[in-house]
Amino acid sequence: MKVNKEDVARIAHLARLELKPEKVEDMQESINKVLDWMEALNAVDTTGVEPLVHMTSAMNHFREDVAKQELPREKALALGPDVNEAFFKVPQVIE
Repeated sequence: MKVNKEDVARIAHLARLELKPEKVEDMQESINKVLDWMEALNAVDTTGVEPLVHMTSAMNHFREDVAKQELPREKALALGPDVNEAFFKVPQVIE
């Protein structure tokens, strides 16, 4: 299947692209190259080939999402520049 200049103009219109007249021929060649490549792929015999879901056989190994108290409050507050008994002090934002 080959596309002509009118097809390129229609595709550009449907894609809401403003295609300059001098670029129509370049775009036509590019689209035809892609279509040739797709035809070559369609010609390959894929009977007996399993569909590819992932590029590798590696799978994600998810850990259970468990809340942990990794850093005690006292140690976290000790890292802050200005703290109140249980909170970090920050500059007032609302006037």
